[in-house]
Amino acid sequence: MAPPKPPSEPTPPTQVDISTYEFSEQIGHLLRRAYQRHLAIFAQTIDDPQLTAVQFAVLSANRRLGPSSMSDLGKATAIDGATVRGIIERLQARGLVELQANQDDRRKSVVELTERGRQLLELTTPTAARISELTMSDLNAVERVAVLYLLRKLCGPELE
Repeated sequence: MAPPKPPSEPTPPTQVDISTYEFSEQIGHLLRRAYQRHLAIFAQTIDDPQLTAVQFAVLSANRRLGPSSMSDLGKATAIDGATVRGIIERLQARGLVELQANQDDRRKSVVELTERGRQLLELTTPTAARISELTMSDLNAVERVAVLYLLRKLCGPELE
């Protein structure tokens, strides 16, 4: 995955008084805490306790894209190549995806959902939508729109 692009206009460094700097109020810490909360809700709520949030993302991307390379699935889910390879291996071991040789390049594999994988997505997708709702349950409708808009903006121009 390519590194994120820097902001278009660099901002001058801010003077920080280290005696008043509070890490727990910084964007990275708050994003990590929010993500940890979401993962906990996912693990407690998802219909298949063996399915992780990133595995669900890869399965969902594979359903949307159709038969895909690992690279394409990594790009679609913003997961690096080594990690997506491990995820796909675990999904394959569970019989949720299958790998086939790419007809154009035998060194590459094509990842495709199995019937079992499609059935699991059919079962878990409504629950995944509910998990998103539970994650944002403390927000009103306007705050939900705002947080999703701002997160997309923070992700970079490709998601705006």
